[in-house]
Amino acid sequence: MDPADPEYDGLTPRQARLLGVAVASVFLTGLAALLVVRLAERTSVLVVGVYGIAMIMCGVVIELSRHGRTRLGTWLLGLTLVAALGADWLLLP
Repeated sequence: MDPADPEYDGLTPRQARLLGVAVASVFLTGLAALLVVRLAERTSVLVVGVYGIAMIMCGVVIELSRHGRTRLGTWLLGLTLVAALGADWLLLP
């Protein structure tokens, strides 16, 4: 369907970019808060590494969304969050 069609229900590219930036920013803030909580429980380089890499990837997703690569950014954000939470569950006692 054509986005100019009045019956088109999807997001415009601009709305998709803004949504991608907003979602990645929320996850970035959440990961920062979770990092503070985990560091309060136990100071470890592994904790900083896992959450630090996840936060860096959120920044990468924000840049990808700003440059119009929203689908790639969405997949990367999902994989990053699954990997970070999986590493937290498996690697961090």
